[in-house]
Amino acid sequence: MKKMIVSTLMTVAFVLLMATAVHADSYTIKKGDTLWGIAEKYNVTVHQLKSWNNLSSNLIYPSQTLELSQKTQAASTYKVRKGDTLWSIAEAGGTTVQHLMNKNDLSSTVIHPGEVLVTSGQGSYAASSQSSKPAETKTQSSSSTSSTQQTSQASDAVHTFTAEATAYTAFCNGCSGVTATGIDLRANPNQKVIAVDPNVIPLGSKVHVEGYGTAIAGDTGGAIDGNRIDVFIPNRSEALQFGRRSVTVKVLSN
Repeated sequence: MKKMIVSTLMTVAFVLLMATAVHADSYTIKKGDTLWGIAEKYNVTVHQLKSWNNLSSNLIYPSQTLELSQKTQAASTYKVRKGDTLWSIAEAGGTTVQHLMNKNDLSSTVIHPGEVLVTSGQGSYAASSQSSKPAETKTQSSSSTSSTQQTSQASDAVHTFTAEATAYTAFCNGCSGVTATGIDLRANPNQKVIAVDPNVIPLGSKVHVEGYGTAIAGDTGGAIDGNRIDVFIPNRSEALQFGRRSVTVKVLSN
């Protein structure tokens, strides 16, 4: 009888242990773990893990927490208001512009009032069109790589200041499309380039512009004087939508 009771208790304990493992909601990465090993352990695929955790590569880090299932989001959409930009909506929701573009199958950052965006329910999305905070404020494990890059950029900055930013294209009347440093923007429309006052930012410097990204100070302009910059945007309508705004500029190298 005692053997039977002990055997029964052991069976119950084993079942409970297995149930706990199977229904775990998240997993904290340990040294030596791989996405493939975690996927095998919890009977999911590497692709699912990457999708549930917004991972763009197979790189994971000790102490990082992975979701082991698709989370149900409470608020899933946001209606665009006048003055909103994709960047301001991403910032307010604690996510990234790229994440919103992927979620909504957007090929550009152009959005229009009244448009409804899928947001995955993260954050309050109380968007403000001219926020002064950095675009990447997300601290969740799924964006650990982006957060690390942002921190690195901030700490490595040679000089940081606030500038008035406008946008320009390579396809305007009288434009050659070639910058002051010889970059052919028509042949390289995805190149991140800004026009600067060389007395403020030396030509050839690597810079990070809030809401635009990391770019090369590769051009000049007649109206670009002092703390003024012009960011290159290949699409004319997007350049017009960029308007005029105050941004934080970090000079990363010169």
